[in-house]
Amino acid sequence: MTVLEIKGLRKSFGGVMAVAGVDLKVEDDCIDCIIGPNGAGKSTFFNLVSGYYTCDEGSVFFKGEDITGLPPQKIARMGIGRSFQVTNIFPKLTVFENIQATFLYTGGKGLNLFSDAGKLFREETEELLKKVGLIDQAGELAGILSAGDRKRLELGIVLATGPQLLLLDEPTCGMSPVETTHTIDLIREIARQESLAVLFTEHKMDVVFSIASHITVMNFGTVIAAGKPDDIRANEKVQQIYFGEDRCSSK
Repeated sequence: MTVLEIKGLRKSFGGVMAVAGVDLKVEDDCIDCIIGPNGAGKSTFFNLVSGYYTCDEGSVFFKGEDITGLPPQKIARMGIGRSFQVTNIFPKLTVFENIQATFLYTGGKGLNLFSDAGKLFREETEELLKKVGLIDQAGELAGILSAGDRKRLELGIVLATGPQLLLLDEPTCGMSPVETTHTIDLIREIARQESLAVLFTEHKMDVVFSIASHITVMNFGTVIAAGKPDDIRANEKVQQIYFGEDRCSSK
C-alpha cells in the first residue's frame, strides 16, 4: 500500500527554485531515505509535505487522500509525525512531562500539567519512555539531556501523536558514533513494532545504507536518482555530486 505519494511538487523562494517538480512514493512498512548535498531541497521538501510551507505547484497524498495545503496540526492528526534537524522539545519540562503533554494535547485534554489532566496518560507515558529508552531519565529536565537523548525524546514526542508515517529530518545529526548506532537501531525496531513507514533525510552514508530500503537523491531541488541502496551506491552521477560529504549543517 502506498502511504505517501508526491506528484510534481514545486516551491521557490525569491526566484530560487528550492523544490523543482519532485515525484516520490513511500510504501507501507518501508524505511526510505532522501539524500543530497546541502541546499538540495530536502528540508524544504519535508516542510512542504508536513504543511509548514505551502507548495507553488503539485500535490501531496497521504493514504490516497489529498492533503495539499492543509495546516501542520491537521496533517499531524491525520497520522504524519515530523521531527526536525534542530531538536524540537520543551526544555523546561521534564522528560516525562514532554511525553505526557503530547498525549494530553493529542487527546484534546489541554497542556495544563498542574490540573487534573496531569493525572492522565501516565501509564502510556511510562510505556513510551521505556520504548525509546528514556524511562531512567523521566524526571530530568529535557534541556539538560545529551544530543542523543534529546533526539530520542523528540522521537517519543512524535510517537505520542500516534503516527502512521514518520518524517525524520537528520535523526542522528550531532550524535556520537555510539549514539548514532543506538538511534538507528531504535528507529528500525520501532518501525517494525508499530508497522510504521519512515522517510528520513541523512548525511551519514553508513547510516543510510544500514537502514534504508529505498533511497532518493536530490540535487538543486530535483530528483536525480532513486532506487535500492546498491543501485544508488553504483550511480556515477550520485558519486560525483554527493559522496564524500558527511556532515550535519543547515540546508
